[in-house]
Amino acid sequence: MQNIDRHVDLWELFPFTPEVGYLGLTIVSFFGSLVPFVPIPSFVLVATMAVGDQFDIHVLALIAAVTSTVAKQIIFYVSYGGRRIISDKTKKRMEPFQKLVKRYGGSAAFVAAATPIPDDLVYIPLGLAKYNPKRFFVATLLGKLVLFYVIVLISHYMGLSLLEPILQDIEDPLPVYVGIIALAVAMSAVVILMLRLDWGKILRKVAPWTLDDDDQK
Repeated sequence: MQNIDRHVDLWELFPFTPEVGYLGLTIVSFFGSLVPFVPIPSFVLVATMAVGDQFDIHVLALIAAVTSTVAKQIIFYVSYGGRRIISDKTKKRMEPFQKLVKRYGGSAAFVAAATPIPDDLVYIPLGLAKYNPKRFFVATLLGKLVLFYVIVLISHYMGLSLLEPILQDIEDPLPVYVGIIALAVAMSAVVILMLRLDWGKILRKVAPWTLDDDDQK
């Protein structure tokens, strides 16, 4: 029998086609960004819709940026309110980190939004540290605009050629799903670890200004 190599089609991994239109992109981008640490489906959809001239690339970038920012704002507010259930001991350990966040939180939110990293790894601690919600929204929106404009421009002028090498090595979508779930679990564990760290000891040498006078002794 002749062996036939079978590679997974893009839409076997993420069952959303460009035909869903702007409304479909809005829904996928919002709910895809609302799930912590797993923004991949919305990235793929907006990149695919940007190929050719069927959709306006500026509208695509704006829809993806605004909807994902709104979703991240919800995650931020959940984390913001989640501080109420944190023990006083944990809050005390996080005080130096909170001071650090207030100075560099906007830059951190922008960088996290403008790069394809698991940005909730930054947003959740910002919420827990009670960073300014308005500044968070503006920084995140600007970062998302940068990210999605880069995605749509590359996709529009280069097509899906960047995804083809990845898809060629995939024969079964299951490991991809397992990998995405594993990443989400790992990032959640990192956030929990951040809550358990003694930030006073960590920042004593690199940012002593974050410590109270008693903590610096």
